[in-house]
Amino acid sequence: MEFANKGFFLLLLLLIPYLVWFLMFRKKSEPTMRMSDTNAYRYAPRSWKVTLMPLQLLLRIATFVLVVIVLARPQTSNSWKNETVEGIDIMLAMDVSTSMLAEDLSPNRIEAAKKVAAEFIAGRPDDNIGLTIFAGESFTQCPMTLDHASLLNLLHSVRTDIAATGLIQDGTAVGMGLANAVARLKDSKAKSKVIILLTDGSNNMGDISPMTAAEIAKSLGIRVYTIGVGTKGTARYPLQVGGSVQYVNLPVEIDTETLSSIAAATDGNFYRATNTRELRNIYQEIDQLEKTKLNVKQYSKRYEAYQPFALAAIVTLLLEILLRITIFRRIPS
Repeated sequence: MEFANKGFFLLLLLLIPYLVWFLMFRKKSEPTMRMSDTNAYRYAPRSWKVTLMPLQLLLRIATFVLVVIVLARPQTSNSWKNETVEGIDIMLAMDVSTSMLAEDLSPNRIEAAKKVAAEFIAGRPDDNIGLTIFAGESFTQCPMTLDHASLLNLLHSVRTDIAATGLIQDGTAVGMGLANAVARLKDSKAKSKVIILLTDGSNNMGDISPMTAAEIAKSLGIRVYTIGVGTKGTARYPLQVGGSVQYVNLPVEIDTETLSSIAAATDGNFYRATNTRELRNIYQEIDQLEKTKLNVKQYSKRYEAYQPFALAAIVTLLLEILLRITIFRRIPS
């Protein structure tokens, strides 16, 4: 607990002259009664009223102290201190075109990619990680964040039907997906900035070519790891025909040359994943990336906490007044 107005605690010094006055001069102002001899009362037992007499003084002092605490404005907070952790800035760029529904990975490419990416995120709690998705167009699903719970929720909500339903154009805009991820990293202060780009096809859409985006990434010191996902040859693909699903074998066409060139231009690596196990091994290899220091800033919010002290002051004041006019009521002198 902290106090916003600590200077008010100086008022507690007033208790010193009050106690001196009470002990030395108060009794002189109290009414007295002359008696010829008090020897008969010397061994008389003290009544409970006499025993409790100092309670009034204690309640008066407690009230004053509590009022001073209220004036000093006690506050609590849920602040988190700034801390330095080990981590890097990472953007995941994931292909969500309809071809990612192919079932050469279990249960299909998109679900396998999401599952392995979620494991990767969970294993790097100190990293700033964001998510960009792309088909024929690209947009940021989640900006870089340390709130990995929110990131994982957004990752699990990724679906390929955004292209199938016309929310974005279908296709594979590798250059746009890479450029979007680069834009999210361009203002990063981290020494290590990484993009992990996953796709199952060749660039056939978008206004920015993959190599142009790679050159921009290189100029900003961003390392790009590219992953081509899908078996060699053909892949089993579910095709909607009327109200039923029929399976066809579609050729797997991954532009490995372009993906390799992107990785080479940015000092990254190109990987080929033909099954879920290989994809998991790729992410584990990328997980060995060099870490760098990040300064994590988190907010602080204060709350006024005077209410219990104010309530206690009212109670002690009322109790002292009540005792004074009832049990300890004095006969006028």
